[in-house]
Amino acid sequence: MSSNSFAYNEQSGGGEATELGQEATSTISPSGAFGLFSSDLKKNEDLKQMLESNKDSAKLDAMKRIVGMIAKGKNASELFPAVVKNVASKNIEIKKLVYVYLVRYAEEQQDLALLSISTFQRALKDPNQLIRASALRVLSSIRVPIIVPIMMLAIKEAAADLSPYVRKNAAHAIQKLYSLDPEQKEMLIEVIEKLLKDKSILVAGSVVMAFEEVCPDRIDLIHKNYRKLCNLLVDVEEWGQVVIIHMLTRYARTQFVSPWREDDGLEDNEKSFYDSDDEQKEKTDKRKKPYTMDPDHRLLIRNTKPLLQSRNAAVVMAVAQLYWHISPKSEAGIISKSLVRLLRSNREVQYIVLQNIATMSIQRKGMFEPYLKSFYVRSTDPTMIKTLKLEILTNLANEANISTLLREFQTYVKSQDKQFAAATIQTIGRCATNISEVTDTCLSGLVCLLSNRDEIVVAESVVVIKKLLQMQPAQHGEIIKHMAKLLDSITVPVARASILWLIGENCERVPKIAPDVLRKMAKSFTSEDDLVKLQILNLGAKLYLTNSKQTKLLTQYILNLGKYDQNYDIRDRTRFIRQLIVPNEKSGALSKYAKKIFLAQKPAPLLESPFKDRDHFQLGTLSHTLNAKAAGYLELSNWPEVAPDPSVRNVEVIDLAKEWTPAGKAKNENPTKKFYSESEEEEDSSDSSSDSGSESGSESGEEDEEGDSSEDSSEDSSSEPESESGHQSDTENRRAAKRNSKTKGKGDSKDGKKENEKSKTSDSSNAESSSVEESSSDSESESESESESESRKVTKEKEKKAKQDRNRLATDASLLDLDDFNPVSTPVALPTPALSPSLIADLEGLNLSTSSSVISVSTPVFVPMKTHVLLHRMSGKGLAAHYSFPRQPCIFGDKMVSVQITLNNTTDKKIENIHIREKKLPIGMQMHVFNPIESLEPEGSITVSMGIDFCDSTQTASFQLCTKDDCFSVNIQPPVGELLLPVAMSEKDFKKEQEFHG
Repeated sequence: MSSNSFAYNEQSGGGEATELGQEATSTISPSGAFGLFSSDLKKNEDLKQMLESNKDSAKLDAMKRIVGMIAKGKNASELFPAVVKNVASKNIEIKKLVYVYLVRYAEEQQDLALLSISTFQRALKDPNQLIRASALRVLSSIRVPIIVPIMMLAIKEAAADLSPYVRKNAAHAIQKLYSLDPEQKEMLIEVIEKLLKDKSILVAGSVVMAFEEVCPDRIDLIHKNYRKLCNLLVDVEEWGQVVIIHMLTRYARTQFVSPWREDDGLEDNEKSFYDSDDEQKEKTDKRKKPYTMDPDHRLLIRNTKPLLQSRNAAVVMAVAQLYWHISPKSEAGIISKSLVRLLRSNREVQYIVLQNIATMSIQRKGMFEPYLKSFYVRSTDPTMIKTLKLEILTNLANEANISTLLREFQTYVKSQDKQFAAATIQTIGRCATNISEVTDTCLSGLVCLLSNRDEIVVAESVVVIKKLLQMQPAQHGEIIKHMAKLLDSITVPVARASILWLIGENCERVPKIAPDVLRKMAKSFTSEDDLVKLQILNLGAKLYLTNSKQTKLLTQYILNLGKYDQNYDIRDRTRFIRQLIVPNEKSGALSKYAKKIFLAQKPAPLLESPFKDRDHFQLGTLSHTLNAKAAGYLELSNWPEVAPDPSVRNVEVIDLAKEWTPAGKAKNENPTKKFYSESEEEEDSSDSSSDSGSESGSESGEEDEEGDSSEDSSEDSSSEPESESGHQSDTENRRAAKRNSKTKGKGDSKDGKKENEKSKTSDSSNAESSSVEESSSDSESESESESESESRKVTKEKEKKAKQDRNRLATDASLLDLDDFNPVSTPVALPTPALSPSLIADLEGLNLSTSSSVISVSTPVFVPMKTHVLLHRMSGKGLAAHYSFPRQPCIFGDKMVSVQITLNNTTDKKIENIHIREKKLPIGMQMHVFNPIESLEPEGSITVSMGIDFCDSTQTASFQLCTKDDCFSVNIQPPVGELLLPVAMSEKDFKKEQEFHG
């Protein structure tokens, strides 16, 4: 049998044979007590031999088994030398497993790991991203200060890596390096700042975690990335979402004003009775002023809402705490349903969620009242869950639901879990305290529990009754008498002490029972618990002061017993009471007031929730769970009185303008006069545009057409701002040419426009109804037919172009060269070269007959509704201004760009005399301002038009927007596309222009 199995093992091949053969030897070979150890030794020797083998299959099998050992919690550290030899293996699979092993044991075997550090450094340049990332992980796991510079260099290189996975690991390594050497903080902050700008969702969570560990107070690093993080939040991995949400919660508390202010302002209507009329008016005005939420504040709340449906409980909890801490109270209610959903999870999740609900339900009961039944206790719940549910039920109790809850509590009191039953009795006591209508009902129910067989239930009832009786002791003499009889049967110290305290406080109401109770207690004094002894001393002192005839000797006997007690607290209390109540020569002035001291009216205890003082900790944190500040806890700051400048987050306008401006040509003031490259004008305008554009581009010899278009599509899908600006630049080109055509003769453009409209309609219908090839062939055939009909115009066209070329060389005006953009032309088959407004003057003198009409301007297909902030309401003292580009011909001049400005008055007072002055314009730039506005009513809005000649450049137009009292410096910078108008040309003319311009 053994020979057969051995033969089978030989046939089955390398790894399995070794493993099975090894298991066989481990069961057969042991002899004596030493067998177990020898087999273990043999096992590791076998793995070492496999790692030193020349076969990759054996090495791979050995590494799989070693990693499996680590996963089971077994120690594989003695294999470190054998494993580290394979770190330079050419087999990718072996290399990955070796790095997994090294990450686990590099910190323990630092000396051996340092020997291979050159290999790790080489691996940082490996073409495989997994190897580069693993090498960085191993390098950061070697916790030796001497390699800090190497780690720093590796992190900097990895942060600039093309792979987002490697950049993610660079963010992880930042935290390890910071814990090893905090002096590297400044250099690490630079890397964090760079990684925060990363657009990859893979990197976002990790770099925010590094930010929280290294420099959580550097809020300024978040400003420019705030909106990006909000928008990426839905796509980031779950644990990254948790980290980002907690960080953004802290950020929001420092950057926005409280959304709860409106609720607070409406409470004190009747306070300032003696204030003057002016002061009263000011205060009411302040209260009436509506709260306007910052758009960025709203962005965060809106983008986190979908995450309430996450499958990860930590994400839901993070969003819940964000809503709790930063959203208006009216909107926070939506988190209750999601939190109740989490109660179906395992008990650990339930525990954390219930703790947070307990804190929330103290302040805002209404959120969870609809889900009252979800907090009913199940028999399968562990005790910790039961007590938390009791806590929440107590917080939610009111006059409407108390009867239902008390019936539920009656069942809980009979529970076999005595700790839970005791907690239920305490809950009944709190309900009786909070809701006066049921106080008597609860008290009678608790008295019934005094006859319960279970001592713990009786003891807890006594303690709770004692607290309830403090509120109205005069009415319940019978209950006190009943409890005095229980002293013989109750043994729980707390309950006995509570009864003695009650009798002592009410000794004048039960004058016959109290002395007898003291007599019984004097007998058992020496065997009582310390807590009970202290109350016996107190009872003796009170009776000595009120009924000294009957109790004088008894009290002295008890004081003598207490004088020699083993507990120093009791000895100390005895000496104090003796000096206070027994008069002698040494007695001080306090002896006169002994009765007032002992029998003073005590305030009734306030039965409060144990979660009441936890609300100063951020929900969902370890500190909140422990009710103590944990290491690394970052406190939430109070809301600022006035919001910091929100413009620090306004980075979109500038970035868009820069992104879409060709490198080195954005700020050219002396332009070369070229025709615009129409191949990229209408990329997104319609399907037919892109179809015929691709054909014309390929036929005219455009290079890299496919690469450019694929880059465009990836950019459009990955970056919303870029696509937005792309739309702007596309349609703005049309507008520029539209302005040009207005300076031509009307007769020149009529024929062209008619033909243009026909070709556009036919092309667009073809593009929508047929495939790419069909639409492109249609546009090609149309362009050929038109070129035949206009063959007589070619000579005049060439002469005109030659003259234009001479004009270009002689003029210093600047045009934006958009040839750097990706070529996608329009499918309109008219030879219509696009002209800049600056060429209009040169062309006015040309004699263009109707037969040579080649200019045709199309209307904008897309006019964005996007507005840009010109003046924020905080900076403008209540005056807010936004501007937009309507992409319509400017009525103030052909060279001017039309700008619409919307003015809003967010104050409760009238703003007068809004006008523009002190224009600071670059040379050549002109501005036509709007007429002064006499007044703008409170909460009013008005839209006015301006015209600005930007001189074909993206230079900023700066001026002052003034009111009657103030002046505010503002500026307008146009995106590139707003300087252009849409123009169409045929493929044939496009080729001519291409040849003409070389």
